[in-house]
Amino acid sequence: LKRIEVPIEPTDPSQGPADAPVTIVQFAEYQCYFCAKVQPTLDSLLKDYAGKVRLVYKDFPLENHTRALPAAVAARCAGEQEKYWEMAGMLLADQQALSDEDFLAHASELGLDEQAFTTCLSSGTMEPRVRAGFALGQEVGVAATPTFSVNGLLVSGAQPYDQFKAIIDQELKN
Repeated sequence: LKRIEVPIEPTDPSQGPADAPVTIVQFAEYQCYFCAKVQPTLDSLLKDYAGKVRLVYKDFPLENHTRALPAAVAARCAGEQEKYWEMAGMLLADQQALSDEDFLAHASELGLDEQAFTTCLSSGTMEPRVRAGFALGQEVGVAATPTFSVNGLLVSGAQPYDQFKAIIDQELKN
């Protein structure tokens, strides 16, 4: 596996300590079946390697998925109110429900300030951040979703837990 440099922005959603010895950068989107399928694996890794692994999310909305970009914007707008991961989880849990009405229903369920949320959705401020993730992904060789960079090692697809574990354990030894 070759290592690539994936810059992390302060605006990138992340879980786990910023100084964790292992950083997993995920390039994904909300209409991708395998992005939803790999989520439980990522949740387990964060739990099992608490304090040692950081997960950073980069948006990579594919052109043919017309609701991927709006969904990414909705997640980021929820993030403005500290509910990014909760919204992301809801979007991945029901990939058929990605209409603007669905976003508002999720916002309501999460107890978000709906006025601030809708203002954020319509303002266009999040779209450049989403598009920047896509551009960066293309730059570093991401061709499909999900693609991961584990301390710079490119891992393509919704790999099983053991595949990630092997790389993480190796990285923790280094």
